Amino acid sequence: MSSYCKVWINGQEVEADEERKLMDVLRNDLRLKSVKDGCSEGACGTCTVLIDGKATKSCVQKMGRLAGKHILTVEGLSQREKDVYVYAFGETGAVQCGFCIPGMVICAKGLLDVNPDPSRVEIAYAIRNNYCRCTGYKKIIDAIQLAAKMLREDIAPAEQEKMIRVGSRVHRIDAEGKVLGTGKYVDDLDKVDFPEMIYGSAVRSKYPRAIVKAIHTEKAKALPGVVCVLTADDVPGKNKVGHLKQDWDTMIAVGDTTRYLGDTICLVAAETPEILEQAKALVEVEYEKLKPVTCPAEAMEEGAPLVHSTGNILSHEHLVRGNADEVIAASKYKVTRHYETPWTEHAFLEPECAVSMPFDGGVLIYSTDQGTYDTRHETSILLGLPPEKVIVENMLVGGGFGGKEDVTVQHQAALIAYITKRAVKVKLTRKESILVHPKRHPMSIDLTTACDENGRLTAMKAVVVADTGAYASLGGPVLQRACTHAAGPYNYQVIDIDGKAVYTNNPPAGAFRGFGVTQTCFATEMNINLLAEMCGMDPWQFRYLNAIRPGQVLPNGQIADPSTGLAETLEAVKDIYYSHPYVGIGCAMKNAGVGVGLPDTGRVRLIVEGGKVHIHSGASCIGQGVGTVLVQMLAESAGISMDEIEYHRPNTSMAPDSGTTSGSRQTLVTGEACRRAAKDLRRALFEATGRSYEATEMPSAYLSNVMVAKESPETAAVTFTAEEVALLNGKEFYGEYLAKTDKMGADVEYPVSHVAYGYATQLCILKEDGTIEKMVGAHDVGKVVNPKSAEGQVEGGIVMGCGYALTEQYPLKDCVPTAKYGTLGLFRADKAPEVESIIVEKPGVDVAFGAIGIGEITSIPTAPAVAGAYYKWNQIFETELPLKNTPYAKKK
Repeated sequence: MSSYCKVWINGQEVEADEERKLMDVLRNDLRLKSVKDGCSEGACGTCTVLIDGKATKSCVQKMGRLAGKHILTVEGLSQREKDVYVYAFGETGAVQCGFCIPGMVICAKGLLDVNPDPSRVEIAYAIRNNYCRCTGYKKIIDAIQLAAKMLREDIAPAEQEKMIRVGSRVHRIDAEGKVLGTGKYVDDLDKVDFPEMIYGSAVRSKYPRAIVKAIHTEKAKALPGVVCVLTADDVPGKNKVGHLKQDWDTMIAVGDTTRYLGDTICLVAAETPEILEQAKALVEVEYEKLKPVTCPAEAMEEGAPLVHSTGNILSHEHLVRGNADEVIAASKYKVTRHYETPWTEHAFLEPECAVSMPFDGGVLIYSTDQGTYDTRHETSILLGLPPEKVIVENMLVGGGFGGKEDVTVQHQAALIAYITKRAVKVKLTRKESILVHPKRHPMSIDLTTACDENGRLTAMKAVVVADTGAYASLGGPVLQRACTHAAGPYNYQVIDIDGKAVYTNNPPAGAFRGFGVTQTCFATEMNINLLAEMCGMDPWQFRYLNAIRPGQVLPNGQIADPSTGLAETLEAVKDIYYSHPYVGIGCAMKNAGVGVGLPDTGRVRLIVEGGKVHIHSGASCIGQGVGTVLVQMLAESAGISMDEIEYHRPNTSMAPDSGTTSGSRQTLVTGEACRRAAKDLRRALFEATGRSYEATEMPSAYLSNVMVAKESPETAAVTFTAEEVALLNGKEFYGEYLAKTDKMGADVEYPVSHVAYGYATQLCILKEDGTIEKMVGAHDVGKVVNPKSAEGQVEGGIVMGCGYALTEQYPLKDCVPTAKYGTLGLFRADKAPEVESIIVEKPGVDVAFGAIGIGEITSIPTAPAVAGAYYKWNQIFETELPLKNTPYAKKK
């Protein structure tokens, strides 16, 4: 018989079964959704509450241990405290994906109640048990410092500027909901929202590679409360789905072979989560266990088992310009090294979750992903429905970094909903998330780089082999980008790069911040350090000599446009570089947009209703802040106040397809679409108010299908009131921009592979003891849209890159992941290095106000900068990540 205990929660007495977890009571009984379920393992900190004033993770606390105690969540803060935290976190730019933020606020409350004027070190220590994957912690510490000052000195939140522009340090538009926990992520939807909701989950393979001989579901189906048990035979459409290549089995059918441990054998749905787990345990699967293919070397052996019937090579790239062998042989200096880069887990704070329900003969999916139209496409394949019968709406997305580009739970939820005609929630546990979604590709890289007697680069040759795991995911494009960027951002044109993405029985590999460039950049930058030594130059000099500049030709044959700012980023860090003995440097370039001749279109629909302009776009916000970007671009382009603008999260029934949030593309590609729609709106406002609109237009000198417009000074000075905006009620304005590029191998002398590139130089500065004193990131962003957001991307990306270089590991044993969230090696706030961001603005891109996406490049040059610093510190040249000879290395 259950025993009950009483506790005080936000000042109210609550009674609950003493065996239940506190988080369950808070989220499901009291609907206190600021308490997030990030892991249920006591590791991540997103469920943090105050228990008698002490910050505590609620997911591991049983109610029976808490009798008589007082528990506080963000919902229980005073209105004054809520106002202060919302302002402080918005003002400092501390909010990105937001999933960790309520837990951080609770830690801040616990600290400030006992120490109203804490130092940065004390704040970092107070939040040390709470992970953030987006921000690098710097701005969260800034926010807590500001909140402390406001509370201590009774400072009121300042009024926010309303007539914002591109370049304004505006608060994120979703900051309040993310700080207070009132903004909804998918898992926050519950039975109050959907009273008939059931719960679904997958029974997964017992072995990475095995033939499924039989699936016995009778016992599970007989359990009271079980709604359905589905196998591959129940799929109404095609069982195989996939982001680009449809090779990923939704479920493994009897007689088929599993490809990795995350494969779904069957789907179970039940009335409660408890019955669901019981039912899954009752499913019996018979297997014929087979030896897994554990690595590309095994997969490429003659006679190796085939992971897919088409063969074990997913993709092969061979890029050649000039005769590399000849030029390398004739060059004065050459370096050849072998490099190994590891698997990496995205470790976003929000595990994958979807809620789906039947709708209008199809399904509606509430999703957390990086592309609503991608989810619609894959789900429609599975269900055998026209795409328009699958409606997908993004809730808030708690981080992605590339790891939410593939469907994981969305299509499974849709299948259950479609068959049962019930609303259903399908959510991955943290253990499942670590297993199931695609990771960063580990790569083996053999690289030769050469230069002449003056230190000028002449040629490079590389062989790249990527473990793409069990399914294609984005493995082909990731390999392609790894190869196209492997020569680095330098002025030489002779290359020979051979790359293969190889299937194995490991978890799939796909998109991850940097998209393959992170791996090859490490190898290239390390070889450059050795060449600099051979030439008698230091690493900064060598890079500055060879840095690509406007008008020069990149290794891929594209002419560098006027916005090319690598030299400026090097100049920005020069004095810092020469002020420290143990300093490493890394440079990088990264495309903005899909490029290489592939369709890449941004689309925005503006609807004027109720005196406001409503933004509808399919561009997913995963924490990078694209909603705020579009609001700023609309406000400046149209000349209206942000009070007259309302941004809507992507919904495929209302928002046009703006492509995947990937490839650092949304700010530039969808931003330009928004600018175009907003300019049409502005012209309509001029007409509606009887004003004359004057502007000149001319074609872009660098980009096809782009016209550059400039308003007359009198026209540019005009802004519009709310009453004037209301004159357009009922009108719609549509903007579209195709980022037109040339295909790989196009017969063009100087192909345009991408419409824009970002450039960066990063430094790692070490103390005498070998710990990091500071990281510095100088990033050329074209025109910065929101300085707070740009700085946050640099800070978060560099800390993520430091993890890649030093501490993060995703170990596999015979294709089986062995890590938990708490053992992945993520940096905590009290160990994360200080980061200085330097934003370099250089005009030259003729779209989206000249803005270039910064989401990916922030993590790319970090690892070589770190490795270069340690090479100076200990004279050990390391070629494998994470580095082994540092104070951060895992002790064996």
